[in-house]
Amino acid sequence: MTAAPAPAQDLPGSVVLVGAGKMGGAMLEGWLARGLAPAAVTVLDPHAASDLAARGLRVNPQDRSTIPPPEVLVLGIKPQALEEVAPGLAAAAGPDTLVISILAGKTVANLLRALPAARSVVRAMPNLPASIGRGATGAYANAATNPRQRRIADALLAANGVVEWVEDEALIDVVTALSGSGPAYVFHLCEAMTEAGAAAGLPRELASRLARATVVGSAALLDSSGLPPATLRENVTSKGGTTAAALDVLMGEGGLPPLMRAAVAAAKRRAGELSG
Repeated sequence: MTAAPAPAQDLPGSVVLVGAGKMGGAMLEGWLARGLAPAAVTVLDPHAASDLAARGLRVNPQDRSTIPPPEVLVLGIKPQALEEVAPGLAAAAGPDTLVISILAGKTVANLLRALPAARSVVRAMPNLPASIGRGATGAYANAATNPRQRRIADALLAANGVVEWVEDEALIDVVTALSGSGPAYVFHLCEAMTEAGAAAGLPRELASRLARATVVGSAALLDSSGLPPATLRENVTSKGGTTAAALDVLMGEGGLPPLMRAAVAAAKRRAGELSG
């Protein structure tokens, strides 16, 4: 999926990206594809891709104090690294800077404590499909974030897929547990289907190919049909048939619904623990 260009007024004039790993790098590529000028971006990451400077981005300036407070500061580092990295970002987090954080569990209070000059904060949680422009991102803006800053945040986050806003910061931990971690649940489902097919007698490689194609095809159908998942499930289930027999197990006591509730609850709890 190619993201539609953002209106020019919704793209920031300057961005500092701290952390250009898998997720930060994917977000960066989405911004550039949407029309953000490379010269507007400064990347701070000792492991940044070697071609970024050649593409016109400013990469790891030796004297960070020369970086003026940007319009947007994006934190793409690991949550545990915030306290270590924050002192070196003081010059890049002024009172007019919008801070966008994708740090799981780190609250607005955590971020404002680490970056005391900052005022406006958006917490966002993208997921791995953002790397192919099919991400799902949940976002929350604090009260100091003005309407223009929220539009800018929406434009930057939407460069990698769907953006859904929540008005209660506590719900970001739920977003983290559901869609942020969710791709791993789907991948594990594919693993489990492969193992089940092999245990039932299929050659493992064949089971893997069939499981992968089934997950990919089902996701594409869910996306293109617009129908609720329950309707699609019912459409493929004949009374007394093989699918119904399998769903009796998956939907029964101890089946997928209670397991998924427990999994999401565990991820949400861990996100809360990461706030420190």
